[in-house]
Amino acid sequence: MSQMTEVEGRRLALSNLDKVLYPNGFTKAEVLHYYATNAEVLLPHLRDRPLSFLRYPDGAEGEHFFAKNLPPGTPDWVKTAVVPRSGAGETGEHVLVQDLPTLIWAANLVTEFHTPQWKAAEPGLADRLVFDLDPGAPATIVECCTVAEWLRDRLAADGFELLAKTSGAKGLHILAPLEPVPSERVTAYAKSLAVEAESALPGLVVHRMARHLRPGKVFVDYSQNTAAKTTAAPYTLRARPAPTVSAPITWDEVADCTDADQLVFRAGDIASRVARSGDLLAPLLDPGRARPLPPTEAA
Repeated sequence: MSQMTEVEGRRLALSNLDKVLYPNGFTKAEVLHYYATNAEVLLPHLRDRPLSFLRYPDGAEGEHFFAKNLPPGTPDWVKTAVVPRSGAGETGEHVLVQDLPTLIWAANLVTEFHTPQWKAAEPGLADRLVFDLDPGAPATIVECCTVAEWLRDRLAADGFELLAKTSGAKGLHILAPLEPVPSERVTAYAKSLAVEAESALPGLVVHRMARHLRPGKVFVDYSQNTAAKTTAAPYTLRARPAPTVSAPITWDEVADCTDADQLVFRAGDIASRVARSGDLLAPLLDPGRARPLPPTEAA
């Protein structure tokens, strides 16, 4: 059953608002309320970036599927971009979330928001660097924080001021704004840092994806810098047992983390954090903070 509403002059049909999407009783109406309430900080991180959707229409414990193509029934007022795909000569049409009506329309599909490290106008030209720190049990986000501090200090030597956010799942995302540079160069640089981290912290870090190497260690995933890859956007809800958020955090919060629960943020936590501190990832959007990528030997 759909309910018609108007958002900034656009008519939207919002469906199944009472549907429970998370085991704690969090409903679709609450998902939409979360995105509307936090749109001011979320939209700048989505704008101009081709969107990929991780959809979970039957709730966080239901079927998940990843979609990049334009969803059926996309309104004609939703802005889109045709961008290259990984196959030679292949392209795809992606949604651009440029405004509040598009955000609410997309949220009504029940999605996580994922974006690449480049904008639609310059495909494959990265304007940010990202490391996804993924703990292998029994390691947790606590161990990720130790690795994050090492990366922060190491990259400071190359002129970068790193920023941090939770993944909203188990780990951390560490980011820095870049002067635009081809994604393959960023990937090579990030890989060299992941290898260096493993050498400096051999009992804690692994840079290879093989699952058997990861128990008790933190996988420093540099591959999300690849042009074809995407990362969960700041402030997106995640399809987890609770409505957790990929939330920006301070370096003091990283340093003080001694228990994984300290860095779990749910939908209801975000508005007060933003009211108190603003968007902690705002420097990621500031061209004046962007730094050039240092030369990197072929990996």
